[in-house]
Amino acid sequence: MNELSCQIEEEIRRGGPISFARFMELALYAPGLGYYERRREIGRSGDFFTSVSVGPLFGQLLASQFVQWMDSAVPNVPIQFIEAGPHDGTLAADILEWTSRHRPDVLERLEYCLLEASPARRAWQEETLRPWLSKARWCRGIESLAEKVTGVIFSNEFLDALPVHVLAWSASRQEWEEGFVTVRDGCFGWVWQSPSVESADQQPKVPGALAEVIPDGFRIEVCPTAAHWWRGAAAKLKQGKLMTIDYGFVAQEQFQPARVQGTLRSFTRHHVGIDVLNNPGEQDLTAHVNFTALTCAGESAGLQTASLARQSKFLTEVFAGARLTPGIFEPWDEKQTRQFQTLTHPEHLGQKFLVLIQTRQ
Repeated sequence: MNELSCQIEEEIRRGGPISFARFMELALYAPGLGYYERRREIGRSGDFFTSVSVGPLFGQLLASQFVQWMDSAVPNVPIQFIEAGPHDGTLAADILEWTSRHRPDVLERLEYCLLEASPARRAWQEETLRPWLSKARWCRGIESLAEKVTGVIFSNEFLDALPVHVLAWSASRQEWEEGFVTVRDGCFGWVWQSPSVESADQQPKVPGALAEVIPDGFRIEVCPTAAHWWRGAAAKLKQGKLMTIDYGFVAQEQFQPARVQGTLRSFTRHHVGIDVLNNPGEQDLTAHVNFTALTCAGESAGLQTASLARQSKFLTEVFAGARLTPGIFEPWDEKQTRQFQTLTHPEHLGQKFLVLIQTRQ
């Protein structure tokens, strides 16, 4: 066992089995030991690709859309772009660089805030954003924002890495059981018990007809933390947009036969695995986002849903709108064309990601 495994094992021995949400929290975010606490390559030489690692075009397209939103809704007033889960700061740098080149008037009234609780990750971000430190500031989390936001609160592949509870259907009992992590013979393993208080209000109700056909052991994940974060972000939005881009599904897709093992996965060197208890801190862990739950959370906080679309549709529409302003994205070179194809093609990233946009006027 590595050092983090020993730390998790000790917590289990002291207090008994822990929820997978707690295991995932430690595996990804334990100070100095979690997967995201150590700087890692993203892209071809790392464990996974992101839209940001494809190249700067992704950030440029987002910047052009954010600026267009602000021009339409709140022209000539101070605005904020608030990024959650900013990784190493590359997306922030791409957005600020595009805004500087194409809309210096917007840059003058812009404050870019990165929501980051980890001192290690903040140091990486400050290094990446060295040319833009005058425009950037940091907060530990959405709740740390003292003022209401006029602008855009957004994230890219942030919510899929928030800790999830794992539930499995008991056909004999006709109810959900929750998977907790224990230690057996020096290895981490599952033990199934009554669901925890934290996951109780997230358990989907199963209609009688569906309950009769769901296979025993059918797994799903629930993420109270994501819904809580989204409501908190909605509460901070005075005027503008709340947006996320991530892996996910809507409620009616949750019980597809292909997802009998749920959506929880590990990633190591571009290999997808389901042994999520193995070697904590050394592999990425992710689960699909329930976009129906997010939509309901935002609407309950007074937001209006503007759109929910695949990344391919969203970015294609952003580009089509941007081309109405000459000089922003033309002439295209071969490199930009390849980046756009990767971001939007259904066999690459275009179909994998959903984009949820909610608004407060």
